Amino acid sequence: MLAPRFIDCRTPDAAPPAAEAAAGLLARPARLAPKFFYDALGSRLFDAITELPEYYPTRTEAAILAQHRDAIAAAVHAAVSRGATLIDLGAGSCAKAAGLFAAFGTGRYVAVDISAGYLQGTLERLQQCHPAVEMVGVGLDFSARLVLPPDLVTGPGLVFYPGSSIGNFAPDGALRLMRQAHAVAAGGALLIGVDRVKSPTVLEAAYDDALGVTAAFNLNLLRHLNRLMATDFDVRQWRHVARYDRAASRIEMHLQARQPLRVCWPGAERAFAAGECIHTEDSYKWEPADFEALLRAAGFRQVRQWSDEQGWFSVMLAHA
Repeated sequence: MLAPRFIDCRTPDAAPPAAEAAAGLLARPARLAPKFFYDALGSRLFDAITELPEYYPTRTEAAILAQHRDAIAAAVHAAVSRGATLIDLGAGSCAKAAGLFAAFGTGRYVAVDISAGYLQGTLERLQQCHPAVEMVGVGLDFSARLVLPPDLVTGPGLVFYPGSSIGNFAPDGALRLMRQAHAVAAGGALLIGVDRVKSPTVLEAAYDDALGVTAAFNLNLLRHLNRLMATDFDVRQWRHVARYDRAASRIEMHLQARQPLRVCWPGAERAFAAGECIHTEDSYKWEPADFEALLRAAGFRQVRQWSDEQGWFSVMLAHA
């Protein structure tokens, strides 16, 4: 049986994560990148979010992939051959990609995730279930730059970016990432999940569930910072806030100070007034025609899409 291999692709000249987080805390208003959600516990909490009744994207996307599996597989095979490399961006538990191995005839699976430790255990377990598939784990912050070692994709490949995570990028950042995905596909294709514009009531419930799992996910970011940069956050002093910005077509997540407080870390500190927020995530929602136009601007030639009956979510296949 093959054994997965792992590659660390962190950029040597990138700002250290602690320095990046410190700059975000000192900004006004304070802002942190969503990548700081994903320590080991954050990755597990996100997996739990996907099981919640309010969080429709995961089950809706899964239903689209199941209902249209044959048509999607046929369209994929028109762009890449069986046995082609499947590059999974933000792989997490790898479950979505693994469910497509048979339909796509995956020969090599490249799982890309910022949480390298979580990815290692996941791939070791997955390899036992798929002993014939070559597996490579890549530790990479692709929100900064998506570039893979040249030997990983030796021909046209399929870039897989499910779950509507593209929504974490503002439109200009989404365009930049899609151009990089076009290059990584090496003449192959991109299969991507895109969340559509819909009722604010539905959207806000999806990011502020009754059980409080999303709140725990957001608050865990503060515990991650305590370990990463020796801050002294007390999560009990903060509350989770999610709201829809209709003008920008995005959900915003914030951590709001319950009281006046001060956060300290080596060499710096920041005072927060009661009600002041740290902006932790944006999740942009797209009209299908607008996202198709973005894909074409990124260099993709042909775009097909599949959706659910309610028109809440799109799975798009774009040929490089």
